[in-house]
Amino acid sequence: MLDSHTLTQYRPQAESLRGHIILITGAGDGIGKSAALNFARYGATIILVGKTLAKLEVVYDAIEAIDNSATPAIFPLNLESASEHDYTSMRDVLSKEFGHLDGILHNAGELGPRTPIENYSAAAWQKVMQVNVTAPFLMTKALLPLLKKSKHARIVFTGSSVGIKARAYWGAYAVSKAATENLMALLADEFEASDNIVFNSINPGGTRTSMRAAAYPAEDPSTVSHPDELMNRYLFLFSKENNASNGQQFDAQPKN
Repeated sequence: MLDSHTLTQYRPQAESLRGHIILITGAGDGIGKSAALNFARYGATIILVGKTLAKLEVVYDAIEAIDNSATPAIFPLNLESASEHDYTSMRDVLSKEFGHLDGILHNAGELGPRTPIENYSAAAWQKVMQVNVTAPFLMTKALLPLLKKSKHARIVFTGSSVGIKARAYWGAYAVSKAATENLMALLADEFEASDNIVFNSINPGGTRTSMRAAAYPAEDPSTVSHPDELMNRYLFLFSKENNASNGQQFDAQPKN
């Protein structure tokens, strides 16, 4: 069984993801954008998913500017309002365009208000749960037929320390991340006998993103890691070399 410290030492080989088709949600900025660019540098064909087309187009152009990169694809989708039909339509489009899928990075997330539960609105709760739990469930369910066609499919969910141990005022975000970990573990258990598809989660930890800035507005962003500093961990989880982990929760920045 791998541990989080092993991931931090991983050094990917050139074109280690060549031929892999990987879908990334929240690909317009933050960790999603960094993953899209880094995965493309190592040869992957990236399907950029997000709600803001203009941001996705910027990432698309940046990938196109990378030498020998595979042409990416853009799939605009608002996870807050997407229905089950939208995900089956996604499956049909991707099936026609690519035939199979080698990975999903469930990166998109909604922070929601940081406030006591007694002040938490039902609307805010529903929005966080929809984006962080229901959307990854519906997307994974819809895309499983394409993932099953891969020789080595890798699905990675995004966790959080508050999903392991809740903290006051983190509300629906903490609850949603606990649900995310359980969804990942459930899928890993159901596919335990599969030799071509694995499920894991990664907690990025303190990272320089807009969500982090919203959660910690007084924090100096230079004191936390840039997303690019964590990408070797993500690259490993999607690589063929990752053949020993299924149902594991990893910390991108493990404490000593």
